[in-house]
Amino acid sequence: MTALEKLIKHFERFPGIGSRQARRFAHHLLTEPSENVQELSELIAGIKSTMTECSECYRFFARNGGGSVCGICSDTMRDRSKLTVVERDSDIQSIERSGSYDGLYFVLGGTVPLLDSEDSKKLRGGALKRIVLERQDDLEEIILGFSVNPDGENTGRFVESILKDILAEKTIKLSQLGRGLSTGSELEYADPETIKNALENRH
Repeated sequence: MTALEKLIKHFERFPGIGSRQARRFAHHLLTEPSENVQELSELIAGIKSTMTECSECYRFFARNGGGSVCGICSDTMRDRSKLTVVERDSDIQSIERSGSYDGLYFVLGGTVPLLDSEDSKKLRGGALKRIVLERQDDLEEIILGFSVNPDGENTGRFVESILKDILAEKTIKLSQLGRGLSTGSELEYADPETIKNALENRH
């Protein structure tokens, strides 16, 4: 296998990237100036050492002075009565761009597909339960910020099942994004106004 073929195979592992797009990426690099390709390779080589995972919400953030908590979780101005559970880091970025949410987040790490419940073992269900237990006296609302599709809905049921005992004892509201997100849409690709409407109409 040539270096080009190996590169194409690596691109095919990226989420949402098929073989045709992978080939386009690889061939595009062949036409780029050497300094651009060198810069890209250095960024890729250093990404793991320059970024770290937040010990509270599990989003990735740039290492600054060795702290283990990201800027959102450490911000004392954030509303700690609200916690939005999302599938991936990029969902947080989408919500933040909307400028309509000032609470905290938790990155679950994926979804629970309808046809493969085994995937739930790969998610951070235990960590989510721990975080909610630690903050139960301050929490007033947990928002399920998942995509509006069967897997997103199934993941919402999964989260509700692992938190049911806590929710039964505490007056914590469990809500989900409302009107604004159309059926089948992914939160990551929604525009700021759509996300704002979905948050305002959560139920």
